[in-house]
Amino acid sequence: METARTVKDISPHEFVKAYSAHLKRSGKMELSPYDPDWYYVRAASMARKIYLRGGLGVGAFQRIYGGSKRNGSRPPHFYKSSGAIARHVLQ
Repeated sequence: METARTVKDISPHEFVKAYSAHLKRSGKMELSPYDPDWYYVRAASMARKIYLRGGLGVGAFQRIYGGSKRNGSRPPHFYKSSGAIARHVLQ
């Protein structure tokens, strides 16, 4: 008899890949930047982070998924990611 497996027992890459495939089949989004599955990968990653840490809000996800803004000849600085995506996934 197989024991129950939780998110903590599975590798992060395996979980995100499987859960993003599940979210993709639900058919909620149509537009994407470069990777056609970017939204579902982000949603699966956020679901895993909420399960492991709990209590994360939009601001926390903006910091987690933020990155460097390229300012041309000026030095790059950190900028938060979009809050709209985080709000939509958290609904």
